[in-house]
Parts: sequence; structure tokens; C-alpha cells
Amino acid sequence: MDNETQSETRTDGGETPDFLTGMSESSSVTTKRERFGRTIDRYFLTQARIAWTDWRTRFGIVVLGLFIFTGTVGVQIVPESSMNEAETYMTWFQSWEYPLGTDNMGRPIHKQLVHATPAMLKMGLAGAIFAAGVAVIVGTLAGYKGGIVDYSLMLVSDVLMVIPGLPLVIVLAAIWQPSGPFEVGVILAIDSWPGLARTIRSQVLTLREESYVEAARSMGVSTRSILQSDIVPQLMPYVLINSAQAARGVIFASVALYFLGFLSPSEANWGSMMNDAYATGGALSNPARAAHWLYPPMGALILLSFALVLLSQGLDKVFNPRLRARHSKTVDDSEDLPNQ
Repeated sequence: MDNETQSETRTDGGETPDFLTGMSESSSVTTKRERFGRTIDRYFLTQARIAWTDWRTRFGIVVLGLFIFTGTVGVQIVPESSMNEAETYMTWFQSWEYPLGTDNMGRPIHKQLVHATPAMLKMGLAGAIFAAGVAVIVGTLAGYKGGIVDYSLMLVSDVLMVIPGLPLVIVLAAIWQPSGPFEVGVILAIDSWPGLARTIRSQVLTLREESYVEAARSMGVSTRSILQSDIVPQLMPYVLINSAQAARGVIFASVALYFLGFLSPSEANWGSMMNDAYATGGALSNPARAAHWLYPPMGALILLSFALVLLSQGLDKVFNPRLRARHSKTVDDSEDLPNQ
């Protein structure tokens, strides 16, 4: 192999030695790897380290993960309950095969609890997405556009905030008759977005006066691009925190409406379980016989709600820019710390 194939010709007519060419290629690969590592550390590992140092976030993630595991994998492992599967009104740990006992039809309560979890997760997810999505759209448009757009959108928000939430939801549920958990979640979240939208609007009013937003407007960048690239990303930490709160509110409201009988369940859920325990089993009038039927779904509701509350509190710490800079291994303090 001659020299021309072993070296590269420089622009000045000379040749670059082979070992320098190899160093250049190696340096390029290293730089790509470093950039990828910096991206992973900044957007994933740093948040994970901060979250794991806070017991609230750690508890919320673990408990929420257990419920998600139960609602996805658990329903595949635990078979559905059937009538006359065991003796009726068996209490806790009377049999290790049925640790939570049975109901008035001999159906194991622990199996009902597992298969009622997916519907609760679907309602919470649908309500959180709907409330956060509508709030972001209304709040950003109202704050950025101003004028008649701001007045009209905030008027609608104020009207919904004045209407009592529970009666509104009951009326809407009676009119629409939702057939699935996703529809129920959306209906229950109708009164959850106005307050969040107003808060987002106030933040957008500040962000739209920032120098980089004004520079983008002066360069002729479209409103849609400015909102997507410069405004909405600044709001996402606050939106995620409030999404957890919205999911908690939807789950609470759904259990209340199913327990009171305003909604007819299309799938098993904790509210219908509590309604059956109260209306059919007489869990309050005769707690010695049927209290074990009422307490498991009630305990699951309290545990999931508590986990969502702690998770929303912990996310506030996760998205703190000073803590991100402190826990980041690859980002300099001057790069992430806010201007003083």
C-alpha cells in the first residue's frame, strides 16, 4: 500500500500523518459520546438523583409503581373472582388462600381489588391529561395573546370556577352517561383546569416579556413556534406537579360518585366495591360481618392519594434549578444556575 492511501492530503498541499488522522477520528467519537452522556445526565440522571434523595418523591414513585404493576401485570397473574368460589363473608386471614376474605357471594376480595385497580388508574390518567392539556392551552393563549382573547378565555374560566364542582359533575354524568373509565375521568376533570389555567396565564404574562421571547418576535417567528419552544417548556414542571393533584382529585371524585350510586360501573372499581359493601353487606350497620369488605378499597384509595400528594410535593424539589446544578455530574454550576 503506497503513501497516498496511508495519509490524507492537507489543503496546503502537504499530507497529514496517519496517527494524527486517527486521533482526530477518535476525538470526534469521544465528543459525541460526551455530548450524549451530558444529555442523559442533564435530563434524566440528575432528576433521578434528586428524586431519590427526597423520601416523599421516593415513597410516591414506589407506591405509584406498585399500583401500576398491579393494574398491568397483576391482573394477568391474579385470576378474576367468581361467584361461590369460597364461603361467604370470610374475614381477614381466615384462610391464607383468601387473605382479605370474601363478600356475600363468596368472591375473594383481594381478586376484586386487583381487577378494580386498572379502572382507577385509567380515570386518574385521563383526568390529569385533560385538566393539564386544557389548562396549558387556555393559560398560554390568554397570557400571550392578551386583549379580547385573554378576556374571553378568562371569562369562561371564572364562570366554571364559580359553579360548584360536584353538582356540575353529577349533572354532566347524568346527561352523558359515560360508558368507560376514560370518559369518566374527563368528565370529572372538567372543573379542575380553570384554577391551573389562571396560574399558567400569570406566569406567561411574565415570560412573554423576557428578552429571548421579544427577540423571537422581532425575528418574525410564529406565535405557535414561540409557544412551543420558549413558553410551554418553562411551564412543564409546574404543570406536572398539578397533574398529580388533578389525578388525585379525579380518583377521589370517581370513588365518591360510584359509592353514592350516581355512576353505573362498566368495570370493577373501588367505589362500586365500597357501595356493595355498604348497601348489600351492611358494612356500617354490621361491621363484625362485612367491615373487611369495605376497608381494603378504602385503604387502597387513601394510599394512592397519599402517594400522589407526596409525589407532587417532591416534584417541586426535583425541578428546582439550583438542586439540578448541585446533583449534575457533567453540567457546570454557571451553566444551570439562574441569574442572580
